[in-house]
Amino acid sequence: MTHQLTSNHEHPFAANIRNVYCIGRNYKLHALELGNDVPTKPMVFMKPSHSVVPIADRTPLELPLHQGAVHHEIEIVLYIGREVTPDTTVDEAIEAVALGLDFTLRDVQETLKAKGHPWLPAKGVHNSGPITNTIPFEGVQQVICTPFALLCNGEVVQQGTAADMIFDLQQLIQYVASNYGLSKGDVIFTGTPAGVGAVQAGDVLELQWNGEAIGSCVIEAKQ
Repeated sequence: MTHQLTSNHEHPFAANIRNVYCIGRNYKLHALELGNDVPTKPMVFMKPSHSVVPIADRTPLELPLHQGAVHHEIEIVLYIGREVTPDTTVDEAIEAVALGLDFTLRDVQETLKAKGHPWLPAKGVHNSGPITNTIPFEGVQQVICTPFALLCNGEVVQQGTAADMIFDLQQLIQYVASNYGLSKGDVIFTGTPAGVGAVQAGDVLELQWNGEAIGSCVIEAKQ
């Protein structure tokens, strides 16, 4: 299936982004590969809206590689189209979906975790939340059944489906809404499957939805 994507100048993040919620450790194998416990409830953190940038075709993306390992984490991103109340279904809440990357300064994060400090310096730097143009949302079953993947220099490094999540989309929107609030303009990065790894300057990352490339970026070292 060929999806009609929004153009760059229509990208929802350009003007409408509000809160950027992120779900940690929502795929069991990813939690285990980093030596973390599998969570018993959604683990929520946030990125600044300034960390989120649109990517299209080989968009240059500067990252602070001089601060140590920077890991790629591909994720399904949900655009929320209305206020979420206790009786709101996920099909009613989601306006569109996209793929995004939650870039993580892993060495920085490990230092922060050891000190018990917040993750912002590891998760919230500029360009750490690039996102593709949107895919029309055709219902939660479409999202659950559609495979997504990340290719680095032409090789698959991460892949999965929403069916692999520990907490499903309905659980995520209700948990975020009940604890922090969720309404139009908010987005949720829903967690990453196993296979995270460090990027290098010059790497080309391609994000695929159902085998179709819907966005790519070229990593550059921030000076």
